[in-house]
Amino acid sequence: MHNSNQIIDQHALERNRRRVKMANLFLHQAAADEVATRLNMVNRSFVQTAIVTPFPSLWREHHPKATLIRDNDVLCLKPNTFDLIIHAMCLHWSDDLVGQLIQCRLGLKPDGLIIGLLLGGKTLNELRFALTEAETAIVKGLSPRLLPMADVRDLGLLLQRAGFALPVADSTRINVEYRDIYHLMHDLRAMGEANALKDRTRTLTRRNIFAKANGLYARHFGTDSGRITATFDVVVLTGWSPGTGQPQPLKPGSATVRLADALNTEEHKFLTENLNLDDLSTIKHLNSDGTQD
Repeated sequence: MHNSNQIIDQHALERNRRRVKMANLFLHQAAADEVATRLNMVNRSFVQTAIVTPFPSLWREHHPKATLIRDNDVLCLKPNTFDLIIHAMCLHWSDDLVGQLIQCRLGLKPDGLIIGLLLGGKTLNELRFALTEAETAIVKGLSPRLLPMADVRDLGLLLQRAGFALPVADSTRINVEYRDIYHLMHDLRAMGEANALKDRTRTLTRRNIFAKANGLYARHFGTDSGRITATFDVVVLTGWSPGTGQPQPLKPGSATVRLADALNTEEHKFLTENLNLDDLSTIKHLNSDGTQD
């Protein structure tokens, strides 16, 4: 599937993933625990489960009966087959996040559930700040080094665009301490989250940039014990494929109770007949009881 707005170098991403050390996939372990918690809150049994993941061995331990699917541009999901799809910690590396979600919706049976997990929000904001400040100060420019992170609110809207009902997006924050910036970057490589941006610099970064970034990082985000803290926001997306019996919004005018009664307050009516633009300045200065300042 060709994407003219491609920002990910898929070859570099695959290379990074081949270097992964399974013991360093603590974010995936945390995501698997989060999935277990969410499923315990759903009063339903899921028989046909699919998991989209670049690390099938890890997720197989948690869901031994699930169908494991590689996170390619085109997902090998049979239409109308699964009642649960878990998209596990790889959506942030997709050039077409909405397309991935749509493919998952098509793979779900009616009233099937998707749980998508990805890095977003303020993930690695400390490292982003330190590298930006250091590189700007030394070479008077910036190189693409860290993956852009989507906002939780925006990700919730993407669920709607993909056609899911009852979409919910929230996040859980994981703060991790490291010895220094070099220790952090080594861990990012070991978990397959190193730089795989298409427009990244292909030459070696000057040592003094990392040295300055390390100092800035420690100064702004250091702990009392002399270590540094890194933020990882794991965003969790949940939605249901449209199906009968799901809660639906009421039609306008179908309410049986007045809002004023529900709020236990007094209703004030303001007549807008023959209102012209000159009246707008008056409306802005009306008090809640209808009087004017």
